[in-house]
Amino acid sequence: MSANAHSRKAPEGSPNVVVIVLDDLGFGQFGCYGSDIETPNIDKLAQGGLRYNRFHVTALCSPTRAALLTGRNHHAVGMGFLADIPTSDPGYTAKIPPEAATVPRILRDAGWNTMAVGKWHLLPSGERSSAGPYDRWPSGLGFEKYYGFLRGDANHWAPELVRDNSYVDPPSGPEDGYHLTEDLADEAIRMVVNQQESAPGKPFFLYFATGAMHAPHHVERKWADDYAGQFDLGWDRWRQNVFERQVAEGIVPADTILTERPSWVPDWEQLTSDERRLYSRMHEVYAGFLTHTDAQIGRVVDSLEELGILDNTLIFVMSDNGASAEGGVAGTSNEHRFTHRIHDNIEESLDQLEDWGGIHGYPHYAWGWAWAGNTPFQLWKRYTWLGGTRVPMIAHWPKGISAAGAVRGQFAHVIDVFPTILEACGVTAPDTVGGVAQQSVDGASLLSTFSDASAPDPRTVQYFEMLGSRSIVADGWKATTNHVSMGVMDEELLMEGSRDFDNDRWSLFNLESDFSEANDVADEFPDVVAKLEQLWFTEAERNNVTPIADNLRGRTASIVPRDYPVGSDITLYPKGGPVSDEAIPRLFAGGRITADVDVAAENPEGVLFALGDWTGGFAAYVCDGVLTVTVATPGGEILLSADRKLTSGRHQLGCVLSPVPEGGARVQIFVDGNIVGTGHSDHSLPHAWQHGGTSMTLGYDRGLPVSNSYRPPFAWNGVLHQVRIEAGTQIIPEKDVIRIALQVE
Repeated sequence: MSANAHSRKAPEGSPNVVVIVLDDLGFGQFGCYGSDIETPNIDKLAQGGLRYNRFHVTALCSPTRAALLTGRNHHAVGMGFLADIPTSDPGYTAKIPPEAATVPRILRDAGWNTMAVGKWHLLPSGERSSAGPYDRWPSGLGFEKYYGFLRGDANHWAPELVRDNSYVDPPSGPEDGYHLTEDLADEAIRMVVNQQESAPGKPFFLYFATGAMHAPHHVERKWADDYAGQFDLGWDRWRQNVFERQVAEGIVPADTILTERPSWVPDWEQLTSDERRLYSRMHEVYAGFLTHTDAQIGRVVDSLEELGILDNTLIFVMSDNGASAEGGVAGTSNEHRFTHRIHDNIEESLDQLEDWGGIHGYPHYAWGWAWAGNTPFQLWKRYTWLGGTRVPMIAHWPKGISAAGAVRGQFAHVIDVFPTILEACGVTAPDTVGGVAQQSVDGASLLSTFSDASAPDPRTVQYFEMLGSRSIVADGWKATTNHVSMGVMDEELLMEGSRDFDNDRWSLFNLESDFSEANDVADEFPDVVAKLEQLWFTEAERNNVTPIADNLRGRTASIVPRDYPVGSDITLYPKGGPVSDEAIPRLFAGGRITADVDVAAENPEGVLFALGDWTGGFAAYVCDGVLTVTVATPGGEILLSADRKLTSGRHQLGCVLSPVPEGGARVQIFVDGNIVGTGHSDHSLPHAWQHGGTSMTLGYDRGLPVSNSYRPPFAWNGVLHQVRIEAGTQIIPEKDVIRIALQVE
């Protein structure tokens, strides 16, 4: 262990470190990487620092974040897939082991304060409720303070938030203009300013992970309107324009080839006028969302400058994977629909266009924009083609970087950030942490590239694997398979490629002369392909990649059950506060929810129980003395009202949700066991009500409502004694588990 760890005081003049991680942002989407989307604050960091054009990540969220924080390959720390699905396979436990201490833990022990703000997504399913365990929450992995959200995404108007180890409400509501990214920036600024006031000169590590640019693409309309008409040219021409700027500005080599549009991405010129209008607006909203995010990052950086500490703060800005195509070929106004394999049609989407990006939807853009956002590469997030793994990365450190505005071309990977931070801080990676011997660090420091444009690549070999998509880089070559994973509906239907590992074809690219992975030379160099394929298996064995799977059929037997599984019959009490959906029975197979209440003698009204919102959720409430139930399924709303008014006194009020054997769902509402209303839907009950997680509120609602029939909090004006949930089977069909996990990522 280093001397610093014993003294708990960092050496004089040690730098602060800020790591900014955006979500689902492609190589060509920052202004300083060729886009015409305005990102002036990020561009300013690039102008004062370095842009890396061969920086790589894992192609998916949780794995990249685990690799970033530990300096180890994602499978080597159990994060071979999303944190949501823990298994007993060593590479897929979803649990970062104590043998891989994180950079905040090491810096904390060496005298830095450590703070995390924003997206976490490093917790296995079953560990995110108020019961913990907390050893893999941010506080358990080295952060002294945390504020953000634990899941893969969040509703930016009404997120499910955590402070340290407790769930908390947002400081204001959507009706007050609340937006998550602004709140996260406020909190990051508050943490840093307070830390510097309290211990002037003490260095800190800030991990700032926005929910942007992950779906839902939520932003105030004025930000999107600033781009009105800008993308009417379509994704083909927009991608060409981005590429031309990349070449002109030296972001990519002059001899780079712009890869061709794949067959499953529509030709813009062949679209109808309605499709063009819809898809253009989707990208206007995305662009406004990015510019808004840039503005919040600018506020955080400005606060460092106002404190006089910017010059000695090492800042990294990066994305966790390439742009996301999970919106499918036509995009969606409510991504919960895609989770349940419900296609949006153009007419429905056009009806939502005026509010696209607003509080009523959960939108994601058409995948043509994801393809264009990864210019000049092929494919996107979840694939180990460069479109999934090569992302922007900016390093800014006035005290440590003199070549302001330069582009660096060394091969780099997210695991290299960990050793770079430690070297910049003068801290040696300890052999043991907390008495636990540490596994070797896979990354290598990039610090030499800060001052030397010709510094050699810190490493020359790196494997990639994500959902069965495989590739490997070695000594300037890259071999990549054509495997198509399961789980995203439109990819399963439309993408070309192999669906069988035994039939996967390895393509080969010389990255020294082929920057964009455009020219497959596998037939010319079969011996190189064979060598790299064998090397991939060697690296895979070393890092616990096997057994590989592109769906859960190969992992079902190894899924680890919860230590304390949620029962199918539970009782909730209002005095306990909101209850996380992690602790509530799933209702996809039906269930009965009963509120034990006292009804007021005059004008009874208010919410009895509610979960989720109008993009996915359910609520029972009383309006004008009449019991009403709304169930917002991905396919549409079921709204029921009782056929009579309530009488005062003690009553059992609630609803029964039932799947219909021939398809769809039935909802019944009851008063004291008597059915007083029945409704039907052609769509099934969802497996996940909210991608970003949600809680059941008892006796009131918060954030966004489930129905326009009431406005939160709409508190119950009687007495609510308890709410009982009696549910059906809790075993999700195997085929549905992975696609739900992918969408909630």
